[in-house]
Amino acid sequence: MPKNRNTFSSLGVLRRRLASRAAHAGWRWMQQAGAVTAQTPGRLRFGAIGAGTRLAFPQGTVFGEPWIRLGECCIIAEQVTLTAGMMPDLDLGPEPLLVLGDGVVLGRGSHVIADTRITIADNVFCGPGVYITSTNHSYDDPHEPVGRQWPRSAPVEIGPGCWLGTGAVVLPGARLGRNVVVAAGSVVRGEVPDHAVVAGAPARIVRRWEPETGWQPPLRTPAPQPVPEGVTPAQLRALAALADVEQTAEAPRG
Repeated sequence: MPKNRNTFSSLGVLRRRLASRAAHAGWRWMQQAGAVTAQTPGRLRFGAIGAGTRLAFPQGTVFGEPWIRLGECCIIAEQVTLTAGMMPDLDLGPEPLLVLGDGVVLGRGSHVIADTRITIADNVFCGPGVYITSTNHSYDDPHEPVGRQWPRSAPVEIGPGCWLGTGAVVLPGARLGRNVVVAAGSVVRGEVPDHAVVAGAPARIVRRWEPETGWQPPLRTPAPQPVPEGVTPAQLRALAALADVEQTAEAPRG
């Protein structure tokens, strides 16, 4: 009898392992098959989608895609919402409402809500959960629920090379210059000049780069050394492995 119990237990473990492998393999297949690219748009018909751009599966809410233009080599992570207009099936006119440049990265769970024009320039990187919107509810009438009052809209522009940290919020009317850093959890409104670091809610400038004096206040960490020309990825991996060996050899032994 104990032998039979062991046999049944072993069979149960084997079935669970096989089921787990099948589930993971099936999910990987769905991720590949469900990804949206220029060659495999699925049900989505964007105004434009550049070569090398990929929307990971599963996608978030997407509508108004004829008024959405995506540049080349963009990475749109899972569960990212992209919408043009206040609701699906509206005629929004001849011009696009949401434009992403080349090399834009939108982290998992981010939202870009364009009821009027939103422009995100080349090489903008967004962490997970970033929220960018060109519309916001008003609260003028104290007797009417805020969610039922007509919203206000204003265009949003995010300049090239910006970095938006996890959970950052960009509100209607915001205009970010070139290479702006938005700290995680910040709420941005108004204009932000080129080469500025902003943080807080509302976001304020905490550091700027000036051609004459560099970063003010000065950076607290040294700038990373650029990779020398001609160094291959294999050589970099070998150097990293050598550094690990040296640290292990130098570690004190108990």
